[in-house]
Amino acid sequence: MKPIRMRTIKHRTRSFLIVALGVALASGAYADNKKGGSKPAAGDKGKGGGAAGGGAGSGAGGGDASGDEGIEIDQPAGQGSGGGDSGTIDMEQEDQQQPPGNLEAELNATETQQTVKTGPVKKTPLSWKDILVVVRKPFLKVRRTELNPFTSVTMNDNMITHYGVGGEFAYYLTDVLAVGVEGQYYIHNFGEPFDLVARQARRLPTVNQYNWSAALNFHYVPVYGKFAVLDHRLVAWEVFFTGGVGAGQSEVIPRDTKFPGFTNILIEPNVGASMRFFIAKWLTVNLGIRDYMFIDHFEPTDRSPTMNATASEAKDNADSAFINNIMFQIGVSFWLPTTFEYTTFR
Repeated sequence: MKPIRMRTIKHRTRSFLIVALGVALASGAYADNKKGGSKPAAGDKGKGGGAAGGGAGSGAGGGDASGDEGIEIDQPAGQGSGGGDSGTIDMEQEDQQQPPGNLEAELNATETQQTVKTGPVKKTPLSWKDILVVVRKPFLKVRRTELNPFTSVTMNDNMITHYGVGGEFAYYLTDVLAVGVEGQYYIHNFGEPFDLVARQARRLPTVNQYNWSAALNFHYVPVYGKFAVLDHRLVAWEVFFTGGVGAGQSEVIPRDTKFPGFTNILIEPNVGASMRFFIAKWLTVNLGIRDYMFIDHFEPTDRSPTMNATASEAKDNADSAFINNIMFQIGVSFWLPTTFEYTTFR
């Protein structure tokens, strides 16, 4: 029994040879047509043994004497015995058959198809006011001096309230950093709880009054912004922090007026935060909170004609306590020089 694989190879080889022979004959016929060889007419079929218009005849007799099938290549219609058509297709014929388009007519048709709205046309006027830009900083403080008179009031003492009147002189080294000195003078007023404690407990509270204070301060401006007033005017503002150290004086208010009081010199560091609003190039309004911290000395509770009667004895035996004197400040600043110039381009 023969292997199936060998039969398959022989069959494929035979088929490949037949296809190759057909391609070779077709190529030869196409070459003859290109060279302009004579083509047998329809009546010469008996002489040549081929079909009409066929160019694949073998020898003068035309047919294959061995009886094998010949390969015929049909020519396109219209190619007769005397025709000059070579069988090629002209691709430009389709374009030539179409009539040329009219661009103007197409545009007119498009315009007539568009829907046109009728009615009054509303025109929006344009103005330079409609163009919004980010303005540059309207106030510069670098190398300028601030004169700030202000007033203050105690916020965290319900027994005695202090009102301060003072001022600050500050010089701005840069637009965000300044160094300055301040001074305050205080007046006091007893609150309602002071009298209530005396009447209900039959004992006067121990309080001190503040006379004056002074400090060397440093200011730093980390926050700057703008806001609109009634959508009409922009107002610039900024937040600045203050830290410094200074000195002050407090005075004991005796519970019994027969005994003298005494004064204390205080070391007062202070910290605070304030907000500044720019009204003009030379005028600002300031609001802030300041905490003055110190250790104060108070009148001893066992004072009598035989004990701590003098001011020096009472001061030596005084009670001490840490105090936070938190004050709210409001003031107006005047800036010198009154104008400034920008050193960078807009």
